[in-house]
Amino acid sequence: MTLKEYFNSSTGIGILSTVDSAGKVDAAVYSTPHVFNDGTLAFVMRERLTHFNLQSNPYAAFLFIESVSGYRGIRLFLKKLKEETDSTLIAKMTRRNLTPEEDKQKGQKFLVYFSVEKILPLIGGGESHIKI
Repeated sequence: MTLKEYFNSSTGIGILSTVDSAGKVDAAVYSTPHVFNDGTLAFVMRERLTHFNLQSNPYAAFLFIESVSGYRGIRLFLKKLKEETDSTLIAKMTRRNLTPEEDKQKGQKFLVYFSVEKILPLIGGGESHIKI
């Protein structure tokens, strides 16, 4: 199963963790990433701590816990590739429904792209059945 297939068929909660240049860790709840055919991922994010950390340290980890009994999910080890501020593209990628006024009040959005460096199961160190 590919990452795109996995996220299209799974529900759950995601946590994106980043680290700043001084080594201080942050973790934030994020929806599932947008997955492109080449395996690249993207998250829509605001100008907050996660985005700030990625300016000085391109590495992140995304923990996804499936909404099932037991502990199932995956861990993705990511590296930032680039980011965009194209508001038309970001609007197409945004899943949350806010009024234009509410959206503007929350601040600027960025579309941040990542490569996947490693995929592990949620628990343990074995290989994941999910492929890029």
